[in-house]
Amino acid sequence: MRPANARMFRAGLVALLLALPFAATAAEAPKPPPQPWSYQGVFGVFDRPALQRGFLVYKQVCSACHSMSRLSYRNLLQLGFDEAAAAGFAAEVQIADGPNDEGEMYDRPGRLSDRFKKPFANEKAARASNNGAYPPDLSLMAKARPVGADYSFALLTGYINAPSNVQLMEGMHYNKYFPGFQIAMAPPLAENAVEFPDGTPASIENMARDVVQFLAWAAEPKMEERKRIGVKAMLFVLVLTALLYAVKRKVWAAVH
Repeated sequence: MRPANARMFRAGLVALLLALPFAATAAEAPKPPPQPWSYQGVFGVFDRPALQRGFLVYKQVCSACHSMSRLSYRNLLQLGFDEAAAAGFAAEVQIADGPNDEGEMYDRPGRLSDRFKKPFANEKAARASNNGAYPPDLSLMAKARPVGADYSFALLTGYINAPSNVQLMEGMHYNKYFPGFQIAMAPPLAENAVEFPDGTPASIENMARDVVQFLAWAAEPKMEERKRIGVKAMLFVLVLTALLYAVKRKVWAAVH
């Protein structure tokens, strides 16, 4: 083999070897199917009943492992809960406070001003309770990927039995939408795990769809306001453009 051909062969072989990991990653991470979300588009808004149901799913299922450190209980008012209901949710948890007059820390019922209570005191405690895995904070999870909502929904509904040719590692579960297919988190949702006050059936798909919408709102609670300001700004620009065009024609009408 000539030296020039040998160099080309080696370069091609290196390029092929470098491309293999990316090809394997693409094969292991199928694109989640797109879902119809009410908040999509310029005029999209959040579905308030779905947000309330999604919070209940988070509260009764997800909060056992996952924190939402950027949210306070007063933020629940934006979901349509009245102040008494939001205060009731806060009072269900015990918040560390103090020191008191004796210089000691103490626990008290939560208040609207408190942040959502974390399920674990620290990262080591979280890992110790989850076989070494660290449950991520969900405050911005919907923004973690370009199609975060679609991916989260696919992940929550993507647990299936492992194919016969796949050997699961100890403590892992098979999920067809998770990169590598093996995930430490056990299937979090089960049929009728939550009872919705409005009578919505608590199927896995319904609970997944509602909690994903809640996560989308948590990641961008000002989205609706931003869209309203954007629409008003565009209308202002259009009206201003029309007025400027009319003034221009008026000013230059006598010029030939």
